[in-house]
Amino acid sequence: MTFLDMLKGAERQNASMLCVGLDPEPTKFPDRIKGDSNKIYDFCAAIVDATADLVNSFKPQIAYFAAHRAEGQLERLMEHMRRVAPHVPIILDAKRGDIGSTAEQYAIEAFERYGADAVTLSPFMGWDSVAPYLKYHGKGAFLLCRTSNPGGDDLQNQRLASVDGQPLLYEHIAKLAQGPWNLNGQLGLVVGATYPKEIERVRELAPTLPLLIPGVGAQGGDAVATVKAGLRVANGNTTGPIIVNSSRAILYASKGDDFAEAARRVALQTRETLQAAARA
Repeated sequence: MTFLDMLKGAERQNASMLCVGLDPEPTKFPDRIKGDSNKIYDFCAAIVDATADLVNSFKPQIAYFAAHRAEGQLERLMEHMRRVAPHVPIILDAKRGDIGSTAEQYAIEAFERYGADAVTLSPFMGWDSVAPYLKYHGKGAFLLCRTSNPGGDDLQNQRLASVDGQPLLYEHIAKLAQGPWNLNGQLGLVVGATYPKEIERVRELAPTLPLLIPGVGAQGGDAVATVKAGLRVANGNTTGPIIVNSSRAILYASKGDDFAEAARRVALQTRETLQAAARA
C-alpha cells in the first residue's frame, strides 16, 4: 500500500483531515514528568493512544527527539504507532535538503531506520535533493513550498525570470511537484495555514497533490479557511487531500495527569471543525 493509499484510507476510516504533530518538549510536559527527557516516548505514546482514531496521520518532528538524544525513543514510538494504528500513515518531519550520497543516507534514515511512510524535504538544491527519496516506491515526500513563518517571504515570495512569465518561487515549486518531478505520484507540498490565499494558489497549480498544512492551533492558522482553500472533492471522493497539522495545542492541552484525555478533547474538537468546514 502506498502512502497516498494509506492517507486516503485513514481519512475515510477516521473521518479526519487532522494530523497530530509529535513535537515533544520536556519543559512543557505535564507537571509530574516535566523536564524529564527520558519520558519522551511515554508522553508521545500516550498522545498516540488517545488520538489514533481521530487522525489521518501522525507527524513526529525529528529535531525534538535528536536534541535530547532520544532517537532510540523515536524508534520505539514508530514501532508503537505501527502496532496501535497500522492504518495511519506516519510523516517524519525532517526537512532534509542535501544531495547525492548524503541524501541517500537521509532516505535510509527516514524509510529504513525509522520506517516512515513519508518525509518532509527542502527542495532548495533542486531535483538532486528529491530524487533519492523517490527510489522508495510507495513512500511519500513533501516539499517545502509556502511555509507558515513570516520569513518565508524572503525567498518563497520572490519572482523568478522564466519563459512562462515571472512566477513566484513557491509557485514554481508547486508546478514542478505536480509535473516533471512527480515521477511516481509520490510528491506532496507543505503550505502554511497562516496563508490561505497562497494555499488556494498552490491548490490551483497542484490540483491533485496532498497538501501538508501546519500552523493550525498555536500558530494561529484558521482551520475553516484552510479547508476551503486546500480541500478538493469530486463525486464524493477527495481528489486533492489535505493534512492539517496541529501540534502544541493538542500536546499541551493540560499540565495534569489528564494530559492525554485533554489532548483527545482538543483533537476531537479540531477534527469536527475541519469536517464541518468541508461540509459547508
